[in-house]
Amino acid sequence: MSDALFFYGPLCHAPLRAEVLGLGHSVAEARLTGYRLGRLPGSRQPAIVPGSGEVPGLLVDGIDEKTRARADFFAGVLGYVGTPVKARTGRLGGVAARAYLPAGDPPDLDGPWDLAAWSEALGPVWVAAAREAMTDAGRVSAAQMAGRWPTMCMRAATRLRAARDSGTEVRTDFTATRDIEIIKERRPYTEYFSLEDPDLRFRRFDGGWSNPVRRAAFIGGDAVTVLPYDPVLDSVLLVEQFRAGPLMRGDPRSWSLEPIAGRIDPGESPENTARREALEEAEIDLGPLHKVADYYPSPGAVTEFLFSFVAQADLAGQGGKLGGEAGEDEDIRTHVVPFETLMELIDSGEAGTGPLILSSYWLALNRVRLWG
Repeated sequence: MSDALFFYGPLCHAPLRAEVLGLGHSVAEARLTGYRLGRLPGSRQPAIVPGSGEVPGLLVDGIDEKTRARADFFAGVLGYVGTPVKARTGRLGGVAARAYLPAGDPPDLDGPWDLAAWSEALGPVWVAAAREAMTDAGRVSAAQMAGRWPTMCMRAATRLRAARDSGTEVRTDFTATRDIEIIKERRPYTEYFSLEDPDLRFRRFDGGWSNPVRRAAFIGGDAVTVLPYDPVLDSVLLVEQFRAGPLMRGDPRSWSLEPIAGRIDPGESPENTARREALEEAEIDLGPLHKVADYYPSPGAVTEFLFSFVAQADLAGQGGKLGGEAGEDEDIRTHVVPFETLMELIDSGEAGTGPLILSSYWLALNRVRLWG
């Protein structure tokens, strides 16, 4: 088996390659003739398929069995399989190597793929997600990890957003890197969500350190909520759907009234998420978005961070619709309710979700100022 690997896609991005393969490998520019490069349908991932042309890439030499296994694992997570190829470099006319092609029949490609554009949009996300994925290489199969990869990217994008310092004006100038020590890491559960359960200690306000403590946190991605408001009707659109949280708490009414909501995809802005989710959940186009707040709804044990908006929309005839993403088993009903009724629902407790209450109070404070 060849000890060289030919990379043409994300693994040409040096930080990602280091996470997957490790450091210290010989790398040279190379080309693969008889193939063409493009995007997989409906994806930002690249693929090469047989065809006329030449694909530029990198030849990584001196690959040992352990490193090849790591590369095979990561490729399997993304749906690729190793294929023998002959790569051309500036020094040699044809070098036996292994390239990773999509499993199964060659797909139809969906336009060009550009490394620089991908690196800017998704490079840091994939590096962070690969760091998590590769810790389980050898412990779980690539097929199992493939099911987790999209949510790993979502969590990675969340961590990158969280790293943007919001500063301190009232808070003490503590930082996680300087004033928290992780003693032991545990991740007992990883699927769509994950659970982290570390032993740690933290800086106390008197300048000393806490005793070692065990603190678990439920890890999810950042999300958006948007409450559509029609100033002509003085009404809002709510979505109703089953929620596991009330069920697990023991609430007999496990269907919640909420704003439109959804997770932020990697490389997507909160504003674009709000507009996408409005189309997916309620089939409505949003007008101007107004920021309500960016916040942790429950920082004691949940990482979820929300970006909440109120948006102007035409809600005539939008109530009573059924919708949701079939691939996600969403089952959603829309309700258009007058603003006065909305506030009564909050007072009665029927509208009992935090983002809806917060957005409704924001609307109560601002609707006259914005819409007269």
